[in-house]
Amino acid sequence: MIEPLHGGCACGAVRYTLSAPFDTGWCHCRICQKTSGAPAIAFTTARRENFAWTAGEDTLRVFNSSDFGRRCFCGLCGSLLTIEVDFQPDEIDIACASLDDPEAAPPTFHIFCKDAPSWAPIDDGLSRYDQFRPDTRGLEPGQTSAET
Repeated sequence: MIEPLHGGCACGAVRYTLSAPFDTGWCHCRICQKTSGAPAIAFTTARRENFAWTAGEDTLRVFNSSDFGRRCFCGLCGSLLTIEVDFQPDEIDIACASLDDPEAAPPTFHIFCKDAPSWAPIDDGLSRYDQFRPDTRGLEPGQTSAET
């Protein structure tokens, strides 16, 4: 049995647990850059039934970051915690850096590389995509944009 992972925000007010994370990657889109203040964020995915808030749920705030998604963050310290997209309703993405042990979910790909700043080169040898991957769950085969 795989042990559950735990994580939370910078101030410690919000805590969560998840199990069986999958599909961990880097996102370089402008929304991820602006909400994190970094050139990219690493995220991992979990089935909704494998994720739970365990403390501080009342301090969570939601930002509708696009026509198809929203981000959840701590209302006290501002830490980005989760990303939800409409085309994957049974899944939730978790910011890997908010895990107590970020080593538990190493990224295996990069998306939205077209938005990566030139001063933050992507040279780790992982697969790279200019937008979403052509096999992104919830999108039509070959579709790389959430816009219809």
